[in-house]
Amino acid sequence: MGADGIHTVTDIPVNEVTLEGELAVPPVSSELVVFAHGSGSSRHSPRNNFVAERLRERGLGTLLFDLLTEREDRNRENRFDIPLLTDRLVAATEWVRDRAEPDVRSVGYFGASTGAAAALRGTARPETDIDAVVSRGGRVDMASDAVEDVTAPTLLVVGGDDESVLELNRETYDALSCKRNLRVVEGAGHLFEGPGELEAVADHAADWFTTHLG
Repeated sequence: MGADGIHTVTDIPVNEVTLEGELAVPPVSSELVVFAHGSGSSRHSPRNNFVAERLRERGLGTLLFDLLTEREDRNRENRFDIPLLTDRLVAATEWVRDRAEPDVRSVGYFGASTGAAAALRGTARPETDIDAVVSRGGRVDMASDAVEDVTAPTLLVVGGDDESVLELNRETYDALSCKRNLRVVEGAGHLFEGPGELEAVADHAADWFTTHLG
């Protein structure tokens, strides 16, 4: 790992496949946020990378990785196979915990769109021991049967103009029994493309993780 704390990962072994990702850990950091991207996206998601950079500025490590191989991603059905994506997320979490460095003691999940469903389902599994989770424009309805098992502090961030997803998130917020919050970025759509909208997401996420990790 270089002086800047960046280490590019090309081999995260998950069962019968190898997934690609990038692990970035600031010096003297023991808190890590693992990202789960949405359907049709990848570890190169500009929105997730923007949020990840903001988290690193706040002293948190990040792991962005591909939930699917290139071959798997060609099959559109795989992008919406939430149990498969959850298994991949959990396996990547186990992998990073087992590494000699960084010395990760606290892990959070950041899930976007369908990736948020995988993040919530992964958080609900007791073996993952996740300390906090943030959902951005999450299809949290795809994790509805796991929500009652989520105990980690959960933040839902949704665009005010993303009306159907906002309603789904309100329903999930009501169903959660853990410490939770719902932040609505007024005027924002599903992709948070307007001025300052993605910055608001990143700031909400950074505040949540720095409060609940470590």
